Amino acid sequence: MLSVTSAQLDIWLSTLLYPMVRLLAMISSAPILGNKQVPARVKIGLSVLMAIVIAPTLAPMPDIPLGSPQSLLIMVQQIIIGVSMGFTMRIVFTAVEMAGEFSGLQMGLGFASFYNPQSASSSTVTAQFMGIIATLAFLSMNGHLMLLALVTESFHTLPVGQMMATKSFYTAAQWGATIFAYGLQLSMPLLAALLITNLALGIMTRAAQQLNPFAIGFPITLTVGFFVLSLSLPYLAPMLDRMTTEGLATALKLVKLPPP
Repeated sequence: MLSVTSAQLDIWLSTLLYPMVRLLAMISSAPILGNKQVPARVKIGLSVLMAIVIAPTLAPMPDIPLGSPQSLLIMVQQIIIGVSMGFTMRIVFTAVEMAGEFSGLQMGLGFASFYNPQSASSSTVTAQFMGIIATLAFLSMNGHLMLLALVTESFHTLPVGQMMATKSFYTAAQWGATIFAYGLQLSMPLLAALLITNLALGIMTRAAQQLNPFAIGFPITLTVGFFVLSLSLPYLAPMLDRMTTEGLATALKLVKLPPP
């Protein structure tokens, strides 16, 4: 008769539970995978499946009884690690949507806002358009697969039971500042074109004061905005590729142990 002790059961459960918590935290906070329209059963099932696959390749888990305060602390650590990695990649999509917000406001489309399920808030049509482009580019370069491979690699660079270094949080803050600068760079061509357009409209209405700037300005800024946006789309893919690559590298940097 097969007999299983409580210590063996704790080891088996911890081997599966700790990796699953980190995986689920990353999937829930990552872009696309963490979308609210993805059912919770799919997220949990994917986390359990990946935990079962990678569990035999991991180092032995801490010999701590499940349900103890130390075990709960380890679970909190895994949640922090997973959320940090997913949030690092979500910032990339936030920067792209921010570029769309800047463009939409300058084009006069600030009133044309719709509910965005990705951010659970209202955003302009240009922001949602840029977000869709970023999503398609992310999927075309297999970014979702690279993200899952990255969280798998994190169990070797930062084993269960170890916490991220304090410097990692500073790295995450630096990445946030850098990626929002990228968002401004994405919208810079359109902002510059619309600035020149508004200056030309100002000079024209000043020279011919009988012209109504609101009647002629809105269609002109819309036309120029969409024209410049269509011209800048081919140059968007290399920028998104660079931002995604740097985001993955930053996420991996967060889960590296500090040198002794």
